Amino acid sequence: MSAFTGTGRLARLVLRRDRVRLTMWVLGTPLLGYALAGSVKEFYPDEAARVGYASTSASSLVARAFNGPVVGTDLGAVVVAEAYLTLALLAALLSTFAVVRHTRQNEETGRAELLGASVVGRYALLTAALLVVVAANVAATALLAAALVGAGLPTAGSFAAAAAFGGVGVAFTGIAAVSAQLSVTSRGANALAAAAVGIAFLLRAAGDVLGEQTDDGLRVVSAWPSWLSPLGWGNQVRAFGGERWWVLALPVALLVVGVVSAYFLAERRDIGAGLVAPRRGPARAVPGLLSPAGLAWRLQRGALLGWAVGVAVLGFSMGIAGDEFNAMIEENPAAAEAISAMGGGAKLIDAYLAAMLGLFALAIGAYVVQALLRARGDETDGLLETVLATAVGRTRWLGTQVVAATLGALALVLVGGLTTGLGYGLVAGDPLGQAVELGGAALVRLPALLVVAGVVTALFGLLPRWSVALSWAALIVFLLLGQLGAVLDLPQAALNLSPYTHVPSAPAVEAAALPLVVLTAVAAALLAAGMAGFRRRDVPS
Repeated sequence: MSAFTGTGRLARLVLRRDRVRLTMWVLGTPLLGYALAGSVKEFYPDEAARVGYASTSASSLVARAFNGPVVGTDLGAVVVAEAYLTLALLAALLSTFAVVRHTRQNEETGRAELLGASVVGRYALLTAALLVVVAANVAATALLAAALVGAGLPTAGSFAAAAAFGGVGVAFTGIAAVSAQLSVTSRGANALAAAAVGIAFLLRAAGDVLGEQTDDGLRVVSAWPSWLSPLGWGNQVRAFGGERWWVLALPVALLVVGVVSAYFLAERRDIGAGLVAPRRGPARAVPGLLSPAGLAWRLQRGALLGWAVGVAVLGFSMGIAGDEFNAMIEENPAAAEAISAMGGGAKLIDAYLAAMLGLFALAIGAYVVQALLRARGDETDGLLETVLATAVGRTRWLGTQVVAATLGALALVLVGGLTTGLGYGLVAGDPLGQAVELGGAALVRLPALLVVAGVVTALFGLLPRWSVALSWAALIVFLLLGQLGAVLDLPQAALNLSPYTHVPSAPAVEAAALPLVVLTAVAAALLAAGMAGFRRRDVPS
């Protein structure tokens, strides 16, 4: 029997299990790319606006750190600069999560051992996951290229840009294959892969910050750290700026190295084991673990800390960059109009700060979804049945999960508002006052996050089998409607579907109480529906 026997059937099983996730991935990427290209067209409609953007971005260290270098003044170059971080991180994270889900998680749950008892080769499970994930990246790349061409961008640059994003996903597919061999748990493997994404971002940012501006002041030549990062390779393709197609060989080479290394490591460990031995816990558990609240805190504190650090760094950076972006926006009437539409209000700096707080609220919505879907993971893994066999009731258990996620969201919006205010206050000369003002403005976004928590809870209680896919789909819809809907001139009826649409854009406008009360009431109704559904349905063994 070959080591690859059964790969085809296992690949079909992966497709069957992830048919919804893969569809959202493959179709959502080009749709998001098309929407971003359309919004950039509105921001920078002529050559003069794009020259101003390129000049400001090249001279701003913050812009270089987050968006990367602008490779020209063509519309496509600006689209890539604005969309790169979002699409590249999505490709990296979706690829790593998918590989770990179908390799290490299968071993953790015992599915791999069950499959291995049949006619299945040693490498079949890993190979099937890799084939599907690489195919998903290729399909998303092809559709993204077509979407960019459909948005009116040149064909060669569109295919180079799409291939750059797809190359990031392919590179991290190889990295995830290795991380799945190292850790004994899927959570640990995902953490290792996420750490690799973070390191890649830091290397890319360092290379672009340390890079040199060209003589015309419109471009940046990245320094050597960018070439050590798979995220940096995508920038070095230089889509719409004299494409360098040979750079696309680098992520393919990393994929090959990662796959070969994963095969080599798989030979040297037992099924279900990892090459990195798990750390032993204390001999006695702390008393707090005897309650659902203590257990929820223990399980979520690591993720919450990671989110808090990321939000704090991003918030402080966006606050520091407030004056730079304000100057850039003032020179571009289209961008000023779009920022005002996203943030509300006539004062551009307040509209900018409101838009940043809105983006933080959308990102924190992902934390809420992630934290609450842990309940579904505990159910499918069989852990929930064990907990409910004790004196803990269903309402108390699910209520604890909701409270923990809500308190985490509250902490994160406060961190985002306070750090943004602190950063802007250092520039404006009033750090304490701005931190307090923006901290309060950030709290206005909490009712929208409560609605997100209500949607996830209702889906978990009423439609558990579809709760994971539908929860993430709902968040993506909220993102598109809440942030891009106003820019794309969508009908108000469509915009009203997002809870973020109804949140007052403080500090650009005065916060009204009625929308917040209505959002809180909607959240309470959704939470009650989810609780009622969970009390009445079966919990599978």
